[in-house]
Amino acid sequence: MGDTVATVIRIAMLAFAALLPLINPPGLAPIFLSMTPGASDPTRTTIARRIAQTSFVLLVGAMLVGSYVLIFFGLSLAVVKMAGGLLVIASAWHLISAEQTPDSTIATASSMSAEHIATTSFYPLTFPLTIGPGAISVAVTLGAGIRDHDVPPLAAILGAMAGVVMVSAAIYLSFRFASRLIRVLGRTGTVVLLRLSAFILLSIGVQILCDGLIERFGLLQASN
Repeated sequence: MGDTVATVIRIAMLAFAALLPLINPPGLAPIFLSMTPGASDPTRTTIARRIAQTSFVLLVGAMLVGSYVLIFFGLSLAVVKMAGGLLVIASAWHLISAEQTPDSTIATASSMSAEHIATTSFYPLTFPLTIGPGAISVAVTLGAGIRDHDVPPLAAILGAMAGVVMVSAAIYLSFRFASRLIRVLGRTGTVVLLRLSAFILLSIGVQILCDGLIERFGLLQASN
């Protein structure tokens, strides 16, 4: 029993340590604000909760069956990164080119319908902005690594789920209290931060796309 508990804790901490820096929920908080203009605090709380729940499902699914899905469709992680990078680039470009005014960003009344909340909470807020190709790749790798080692299946599943629960909690808390940035920064500071966040998001998308191209076509070797 003691060995099983230790194994669960070890796998949980491994998953948490591998996924949290990559997802970086606090760093995504400004982007979350920019993607929910005009939303009230209760609305953002609802969206944050749904993002955390969907992130949990995506990460656990990637760990348990991700490698099998890729094999079934004949896909590689490099191709997933390339496609995800393009999605992130498209979302970031939309934020950069959109007309963003301080009043629309700091509105206190929610202008988002329940249907819009349900749609936006998955795409693009959960995928690919929060759980992108990088996080999915790491989750698939973790799942494959756990299965390759002599670990009891139940302990592996419980450990992986516990680690993802902690990551999902970090996502929820970061997004739940993201609106406090608005009160601290003020109108001008918020607009500047949102523009910078959109540019950083664009850079992340380009980096993900380049990583996929390098893995798929071996561009690094070709350049050396």
